[in-house]
Order: sequence, then structure tokens, then C-alpha cells
Amino acid sequence: MHPKANLACTLALLLVSSGAGAQRMGKEEHQKHGNRTVWNLDGGVPFSTDGGLPSGACFRLSGRVSAPAFFDGLKRVDDLEDTFYERGSEIITAFPDQLSVTFSLRDTPCDPRGGKLVEQPTLTPEMINNLRLGLFWKDGVTMRPIRDYPRGELTIVPIEPYAIDLAKELPKRYEWNFSLEVPSKGVPLTDSLVFVFVTHGGQLAARVSARL
Repeated sequence: MHPKANLACTLALLLVSSGAGAQRMGKEEHQKHGNRTVWNLDGGVPFSTDGGLPSGACFRLSGRVSAPAFFDGLKRVDDLEDTFYERGSEIITAFPDQLSVTFSLRDTPCDPRGGKLVEQPTLTPEMINNLRLGLFWKDGVTMRPIRDYPRGELTIVPIEPYAIDLAKELPKRYEWNFSLEVPSKGVPLTDSLVFVFVTHGGQLAARVSARL
């Protein structure tokens, strides 16, 4: 059965309680000016991590937080006294009313156990369907759950194997692409947007944050 048939509500965006921490993601471009470090935030904020499921399957999660025009020309400035955000001569302190989030999940090799590669199961629609996502704003150690946001959209892209002549013998692989809108009105730019993925049984599958 094609995964679209039973993944119409895949990865239902249900909130979970978690005190999990977040990792800081490095910015792609930065420049040093004396005692100031300037980070270019054009295009939004990328995030990525690796996750694992009880089945033994591992996946790569990668995505981006963006908003129309908001990140254009936006820079983060770190100096000896403080961190602030500016666009030209204007100081920006808060996110816009809404952020757009896109991310994808696909198979990735697990870390070798004991230095040896082991056979691992392929990521399946059922495994993805078992995941739940919790969204949080994080300020220091305080995690605030985001409760009211629209259900996200899903598209599924088949991944063609390199060995085309063996395609019928190999397990089918897919990339799951998600998009959603997150309310962010008045949220300080110093807060991190944290993503926590858990299984139906409550086991942590992945955790990552997008931080300016």
C-alpha cells in the first residue's frame, strides 16, 4: 500500500511534556569586527539532528525556520557586553506574528556500535506515523509549550536507489517533508524554538532547537 493511504494524518502535531534541553546551532555565515561578531540571518534559521527509533531505525532530521521578508538583512551581533539583533540601523527585539517551519525526515546510518556496522531496519511509514511532535519556546531553562497552531502539511517523496537494476529487491525508501506555521507574536528573538519528537510510548526519538 502506498504510504499516502495511511499517512494522511502522519506525525499529528500533539504536544508532549518535556523538560528537555536544546542544542545551539551554529550560523552559516559570520564576520568578526574587533570585539563584535556579526551573524548573517538572511534566509532564516537552519536546524538539524539525528534521531533513533525503538525499532533500531535511524533518521536524519533537517529543516529551517523562516518568515516572509523578516530575516532579510537581519543580523545577530555579539559584543563584549550583550547580544542584540539589527536590520540596518533598526534594533529588532521580537519575532513576527508567525513563523514558517519546514523539515524533512529520511533514513541515515546509525552510529556504529562497538566500532562495528550493524544491519538496521529501513524507516517505514508505520514508524513515522508513530511519531509525535512537541513544540516549545525555550528561555534559559524555562520551556513554554506551544499549544495552538494549525496541523502541518505532509508530502512524501520516493527515494530511487542507486542500483536501479536491484530496485525490486531493495526496501522502498522515502523522504517525508513537513511544513507548518507557528505563532510567534511578541516572542523575544533570544528565545529558542525547540522541537521534541517522541513515540506513542513516550520514548524520545529526537530533539533539536532553532536559535538565532
